[in-house]
Amino acid sequence: MIRGFRHKGLNDLFMEGRGAKVRPDLRRRCITRLDALDQAAVLADLNVPGFNFHGLEGSPKRYSIHVNGPWAITFEWVDGDAWRVDLEQYH
Repeated sequence: MIRGFRHKGLNDLFMEGRGAKVRPDLRRRCITRLDALDQAAVLADLNVPGFNFHGLEGSPKRYSIHVNGPWAITFEWVDGDAWRVDLEQYH
């Protein structure tokens, strides 16, 4: 379950369906990935074709789900929940 967002636009898109702070060409893919992230019980649930799910280096441990081009949804996973969910270009 998603417990918190770093990116206000993603929060608005997920909670209220308004995505003014998320590029229009990314919104549909973000919603698909956020829905999957919210439903995931374990990290392995996110290892699906097209998501390019993987862990990132660094501390705290963060994970990435590919959205489009250089854009990815990143998050921390704590006790079965996603925290500090962000939309970023990390490459």
